[in-house]
Amino acid sequence: MKPNTYYLVSLGCAKNTVDSTTMGNILSRQGFDFESDPRKAEFIIVNTCGFIRPAREEAIETINDLARQKSKKQYIVAAGCMAEKFSDEIKSHCKKIDALVGTRKINQIGQVITNLKAGNSHKDISSQFDMDRLSQFALQGNSAYLKIADGCSRKCAFCAIPGIKGDWHSRPVEEILKDASSLNEQGIQELILIAQDTTAYGIDRGEKDALPSLLEKIEKAAPDIPWIRIMYAFPGFVSEHLIDLMASDNHILPYLDIPLQHAAPSVLKRMLRPDNMDSVRKTLEYMRKRMPEIAIRSTFITGFPGETEEEFTALYQFIEAMEFDRVGVFPYYAEKGTPSSKYDDDVPEEVKLERQEHLYLLQQEISHDVNMRYVGKTMDVLIEGVQEDGMLIGRTYRDAPEIDGLVFVSGDAAIGTIVPVKINGLVGDYDLIGALV
Repeated sequence: MKPNTYYLVSLGCAKNTVDSTTMGNILSRQGFDFESDPRKAEFIIVNTCGFIRPAREEAIETINDLARQKSKKQYIVAAGCMAEKFSDEIKSHCKKIDALVGTRKINQIGQVITNLKAGNSHKDISSQFDMDRLSQFALQGNSAYLKIADGCSRKCAFCAIPGIKGDWHSRPVEEILKDASSLNEQGIQELILIAQDTTAYGIDRGEKDALPSLLEKIEKAAPDIPWIRIMYAFPGFVSEHLIDLMASDNHILPYLDIPLQHAAPSVLKRMLRPDNMDSVRKTLEYMRKRMPEIAIRSTFITGFPGETEEEFTALYQFIEAMEFDRVGVFPYYAEKGTPSSKYDDDVPEEVKLERQEHLYLLQQEISHDVNMRYVGKTMDVLIEGVQEDGMLIGRTYRDAPEIDGLVFVSGDAAIGTIVPVKINGLVGDYDLIGALV
């Protein structure tokens, strides 16, 4: 074991990845070094996800796997969302845990482990670091996630995030621009804007539709970053101003992730979500009119309490008609403390999973057909790696990291470059294959 070292594993979404990077930066400022081998690190930190039950199960399994390897001179710390909202669950299932740091207090991570080292694990602490002044981005190859806000004030019936993260908090514009400028200097090729809801940026300061203005300022602060991607847009808040900016700007990718969750108005009402599907269809139509090449990703839930066969059919037919480029589907989980946890969870588990499978099979066909439209075309591809057989691996503008497809490319190009590739065919239903032009 090496003194004053830490090992950190990040679970869950890209927003957690940014928080993990922030914690790492804090620890580095306080004289701690990262150690890639958990058996050698003095402090083992697991940044947990608590969004849904499978995520919490993964967190508990990860903590216990690491705890089984640790020596008496090592400490294990659970941080993040699950530590914030479900600390009792961690304490119950992870007997070797030494400390917990909730997601709202990650700026205190340095003091927590310093107190552990001194034997004062329960000492009251106050943060030395103002989160607004800390860099909040995470590098992933030649891409970077940049957090523009945290928390959420929406009251979706199924979602535990407001109780975990707290209300909306938009980062100051100047701090976001400082991060964007730093990433520009580092030669980043893709900047991915993230928040629980990017379209809500500025609303806590009384600003309306502030995202387009922020995007324009980011472009000026980071003029050399060729790709800017927007994630997690809320239905009903994707404005014409935002769409028009995306359509007229070469740096902002024609890609949008809009988690719709369902298509039957009756289910959306029970979800406490926007239920005007005519407005959703008009927005999607306008997006495609202004940007015929736009890639749209969405997410849906099956088996929400009370979901009837007719309501599921409405969802199925909506996905069939909309021909989204990408779709994620999750069965409903009743999360403690959410409004829907008081509903009767009356859709059997096997029905939830069966409906999930039906939507996946439908989307598989749609994705195949949509991808076939790009065969024979030349597309820009960000090269991210190389296989043992020499094939390059990359992504087009249509593919966000980790959640979307890949492009396998024959030829020779440097990792981190954006190169033209002629698409020759498909690998499965979701990935493309091509050759350098």
